[in-house]
Amino acid sequence: MMENMFCFQCEQTAGCTACTKAAGVCGKTADVAALQDQLTGTLIGLARCTDSNDVTPTDQTARIMVEGLFATLTNVSFDQDALLKLIDRAEKEKALLTADCADCAEPCGRKDNYDMNLLWNDQEDIRSLKSLILFGLRGVAAYAYHAMVLGYMDQEIMDGIYKGMFYIGEDLGMDKLLPEVLEVGRINLKCMELLDKANRTCYGVPSPTTVNLNIEKGPFIVITGHDLKDLKMLLDQTEGKGINIYTHGEMLPAHAYSELKKYSHLKGHYGTAWQNQRKEFDALPAPILFTTNCLVPPKASYSDRVFTTGAVSYPGMVSIAEESDGTKDFSAVIEKALELGGFDEEKQFTGANGGTQMTTGFGHETILSAADTVIEAVKAGALKHIFLVGGCDGVRNNRSYYKEFVEQTPDNTLVLTLACGKFRFNDLDLGTLGGLPRLMDVGQCNDAYSAIKVASALAEAFGCGVNDLPLTLVLSWYEQKAVAILLSLLYLGIKNIYIGPSLPACVSPAVLNVLVENFALTPISTPAEDLKKILG
Repeated sequence: MMENMFCFQCEQTAGCTACTKAAGVCGKTADVAALQDQLTGTLIGLARCTDSNDVTPTDQTARIMVEGLFATLTNVSFDQDALLKLIDRAEKEKALLTADCADCAEPCGRKDNYDMNLLWNDQEDIRSLKSLILFGLRGVAAYAYHAMVLGYMDQEIMDGIYKGMFYIGEDLGMDKLLPEVLEVGRINLKCMELLDKANRTCYGVPSPTTVNLNIEKGPFIVITGHDLKDLKMLLDQTEGKGINIYTHGEMLPAHAYSELKKYSHLKGHYGTAWQNQRKEFDALPAPILFTTNCLVPPKASYSDRVFTTGAVSYPGMVSIAEESDGTKDFSAVIEKALELGGFDEEKQFTGANGGTQMTTGFGHETILSAADTVIEAVKAGALKHIFLVGGCDGVRNNRSYYKEFVEQTPDNTLVLTLACGKFRFNDLDLGTLGGLPRLMDVGQCNDAYSAIKVASALAEAFGCGVNDLPLTLVLSWYEQKAVAILLSLLYLGIKNIYIGPSLPACVSPAVLNVLVENFALTPISTPAEDLKKILG
């Protein structure tokens, strides 16, 4: 057993510096952290193989790179065996790619794996920039994975991932690494656009939908995570079996898609954000299916009801594997639901503020259809400002900032939100403005693309830049997808972003200074002070 680890990729990292003991705050052990580092170093070796004129990466190369990076996100894989299998797959792919490579006729070292200790012990600013590249690429991989399982892949995105991973293993200065940080943002923007297309092609265009927070009598399954394909397969396999399906966490926006809301047994939503699951799942008489990240080590009281699939894994939990044709057999989950039987009577649950329903589905199509109303309201002075308050939720008490901020926004403002940070306030009723709800849920974290499309369209309509709009982004971050989204916003040149509850531990003072000077990136203070600064 290893005695220590080094990890500072998420917001809850110990002491706001790094997790360095026998286990991380997230619950992963030092052994798991070491295997994640080994996997990352192997993937860098795989990326090095692609940097040759004699090597052409395949779809299988892309799948291994994406799945491997996704498995190293926070709260995804806690399973040593699963990580060892990914390492083995990456090693075999390296050997296959270079078997006939003229550049590899003699040992050259170019395809060697990378020792991640070199990164963690590098000069502070170099470590900071390479970490931003790595963590951003892990976020990109999560979105690429969701698109990939729907049959959507893009070589430009993969080339960007290979290049970024290659850069991490090279001896490069800040002049080379700074542009690559923004390049990761560009690749992530393209990836979110691809996923937006994939989801809408497969499941229809989202539309505003009010979702109840009660659970009906009888057997049910709670599905959490982000993967809409897993939800669709589960809905197909449970249809007509007397089992209801309830979403949890980032799966909430699934209710808004036209092809998913057709299922009458997709009943509603249960619970709030990921960090509350150990309390919310404790006495639940139903199985929980984890489809992506957001897994917290389960308590013994409900561990026999936890099922995982895809990249997410935990020792001792039943994992539902993907078949060769891309399908999955959820019969074990279904049998567990029937065995447990659900509640004996209907149960009414609430959101964080006592609300009994939540509304989601305000994608770019819906908001842009009301663009004329928004534009006229701005011109008439009825709408003074638009806020995007979104991002990841987490455990720290200072995250109450985001609820208080939303509550304190004036009645002549609109609030867009997305990702799981919204569960702090998305059951609040803020009223309406010009016939529009003042609080509009855009969707999952990847639906930041919708918010970007809305901002770009409004800027075009007003004949100005995005930074000239009465628009402010107030973001909460937790893990690597949030890092990728932030890098996309910086790539677009969006300034005056408020971010919290704390800055990423990987950002060195010098790198932070660059971000502040070039983008006016601002740490949050208090809701009242920040609103005063924003609104004047």
